[in-house]
Amino acid sequence: MPVYDYKCREHGLFNTLATMDDAAKPAECPSCKALSPRVIVLPSHIAAMDPAQRAAEDRNERSRHEPVFSSADRRANDKEHSRACGCGSPKPGKSMLFYTADGKKMFPSMRPWMISH
Repeated sequence: MPVYDYKCREHGLFNTLATMDDAAKPAECPSCKALSPRVIVLPSHIAAMDPAQRAAEDRNERSRHEPVFSSADRRANDKEHSRACGCGSPKPGKSMLFYTADGKKMFPSMRPWMISH
């Protein structure tokens, strides 16, 4: 059973075991037996966090569970995609292939261990 936090008006915070079905129900204060509502206690480093940082972490956590799949349509409509984006893919229509004087293929910006076909 999980431990939930509750807050009594007279005696402050306390925690107790409760089933998940009873998580939303109030619990009796151990001191005065008054019904007290459940509260969610945030750690101090989260409560004092900069709102922009909190929003960034929330967005990061959501994106972890909602992956974005790459498709040709998505890449064609992505106006921010460029060589500066860091993905390493070339701009459309521009080839990274060079030929040396003896006719061998050369990819100067590609990984050196890649084998050309």
